Amino acid sequence: MGKNKFYPGIDYFRCAAAFLVIAIHTSPLVLFGETGDFIFTRIISRAAVPFFFMTSGFFLITRYACNTEKLRKFVKKTAAIYLTAMLVYVPLNIYSGYFKMEFFLPNLIKDIVFDGTFYHLWYLPASITGACIGWYLVRRLDYKKAFGAAFILYVIGLFGDSYYGLSEKIPVLKSFYASLFLVSDYTRNGIFFAPLFFVLGGFIAENCRKLSGRARKKSVCGFTICFVCMFGEALLLHYFQLQRHDSMYLFLPLCMYFLFYMLLQVKGKKCENLRNVSLCIYIIHPWIIVAVRLFGKLFHLQNILIDNSVVHYVIVCLASLAFSMIGTALWKKYKPAGENGRNEEKRAYVEINLENLEHNARVLKGAMPTKCSLMAVVKAEAYGHGAFEISTHLNKMGVEAFAVATIDEGIQLRKYGIRGEILILGYTDIYRAAELKKYDLMQTLIDFDYASALNRRKTGVKAHIKIDTGMHRLGVEGKDVEKIEKIFSMKYIKVCGMYTHLCCADSLKPEDAAFTREQINRFYKVAADLEKDGITIPKIHIQSSYGLLNYPELACDYVRAGIALYGVLSSPEDTTVLKLNLRPVLSLKTRVVLIRKILKGESVGYGRKFTAERDSVIAILPIGYGDGFPRNLSCKKGMVSINGKYAPIAGMVCMDQMAVDITGIEDVAVGDAATLICGQGNNELMAPYVAARSNSISNELLCRIGERCR
Repeated sequence: MGKNKFYPGIDYFRCAAAFLVIAIHTSPLVLFGETGDFIFTRIISRAAVPFFFMTSGFFLITRYACNTEKLRKFVKKTAAIYLTAMLVYVPLNIYSGYFKMEFFLPNLIKDIVFDGTFYHLWYLPASITGACIGWYLVRRLDYKKAFGAAFILYVIGLFGDSYYGLSEKIPVLKSFYASLFLVSDYTRNGIFFAPLFFVLGGFIAENCRKLSGRARKKSVCGFTICFVCMFGEALLLHYFQLQRHDSMYLFLPLCMYFLFYMLLQVKGKKCENLRNVSLCIYIIHPWIIVAVRLFGKLFHLQNILIDNSVVHYVIVCLASLAFSMIGTALWKKYKPAGENGRNEEKRAYVEINLENLEHNARVLKGAMPTKCSLMAVVKAEAYGHGAFEISTHLNKMGVEAFAVATIDEGIQLRKYGIRGEILILGYTDIYRAAELKKYDLMQTLIDFDYASALNRRKTGVKAHIKIDTGMHRLGVEGKDVEKIEKIFSMKYIKVCGMYTHLCCADSLKPEDAAFTREQINRFYKVAADLEKDGITIPKIHIQSSYGLLNYPELACDYVRAGIALYGVLSSPEDTTVLKLNLRPVLSLKTRVVLIRKILKGESVGYGRKFTAERDSVIAILPIGYGDGFPRNLSCKKGMVSINGKYAPIAGMVCMDQMAVDITGIEDVAVGDAATLICGQGNNELMAPYVAARSNSISNELLCRIGERCR
């Protein structure tokens, strides 16, 4: 639904990281001295594996999530790769005598879970474990606490790795790590090493929407300083021989944090193939090392291919790259078809322009009085746009107040990971008071009796008092000030806000404007009377979208923006005091699945409501009123756009399909996109115009869009 981004810097560095892993296993600079090789393989190259963890975390870990499906897919895919890799290395395991070891079964289990059945394969089970730990830490604790928990695990691992020489001198720690090493040979595993980098990757993903030139300079400077510190740290640890295994350094997470930000700022073309190539290099390079050494011995080229460490490294890198490129190309050509959710493969779909959503939020905030905040109304699946994508994106950009219609919508936002205030605008059964408290939701008090009943539950809930100023729908009547005061004194209700709703703020007719002004005055009078009686007035809000557009001067704490946030007005005839540059967020599209030629006099669809007045060409579209498209737009009342031309609806709109007359529109083919609601420009397919032709408003039209399209 949103735009797919790509990150060439990450893709390029994938292969660089894979070559760094090869360096760790070939020691290319050992020919020139132990110190130089240590610097290259045990300091510089140690960025490789954390980078891979962070990359996975960048695309996986988030505190916003519909469900655990994304994590499940990652675990399933990584496990499949791990199983394949284990099978690939069975011959080398046999050659090395792996299957003849003592206590084979316990050691096999330990290797599969932690150490890898071949020396470099530990990364795969570590990815699975680290992803699961990182995912649940972030979902349960949010990033700050998740980072703290992951860092504690990292420090535990640190003293079993590069700082083990210190732990050895403390009997309690020595005993602890001795027990630990019975389960895993190293602390650089999925429990102590990986989670921190997964969390870091996810944190960066949610905070890198806009990178300025200043941020670029900071990341370069930060990386330089942290790398110098890590360089000194590693040399000191090496000098005093404190390392048991030199994978974990105190400054490594900071180095990786700044390095990742640097990579995000690299511009270039999308390099998706490098992802598979780098993975293949990582998996296959030990086999290539064995092959190169075998080739050198068979052809008496040991001096060049084996003893010369630089040449050996270069040959292994080139051979691994060539093998991986060939393997990736073959996989791409012959891989089995899989499911995905791309719009190109959907029968009907909405496209959501998140840049327009951001633009609208900024424009609306700019029109609000000082200290007034945006309360995003995301009820009814965010007016058909998709509550998950809309609310999480707004939350990321700093919106911290949301409004929904039901308690279940509010709970769903919390499960998505939404932080901040969530106000339920409608009725909630008092027997669900415990859920209101559990999910930290604010309930609208729809009248005095309801507030009293909710208070008797003795649960302790947050609430906003709805004041009925003339709409006569929900709320305590404004003239009942005594009852409102009693609500403020109720022991188990914490009043966090007070509001009303303007029933004709969308109209500038004199009589409607006068009534709206009367509503506003009644609300402020209630607030004044309460204040006179010594009650501290909580946050107040009066304006919905049209309340802001027509009465922008009102001093409130919130504006409840609904339809305006999505970039359209309710009706094309609506005029407003403020003329804001709002942009539509949603487009509704489908595809031509069949083209039929019919003769003059032949009919199409139910009831034979369309009869061709000439030889005609009809396109069948797989969308209908079951997807929320109005049935009363049948028989030329509605139209769609194909190849930039309007095509009227021919006959009746069916539940799942419709026919459009494309006679005279050139070059229409099966698979061409057809637009039913347009999200750009100013044309007849924008939501207000489509809604008006169906005798409705944009609000209803958009809310009716079905789940099948999202």
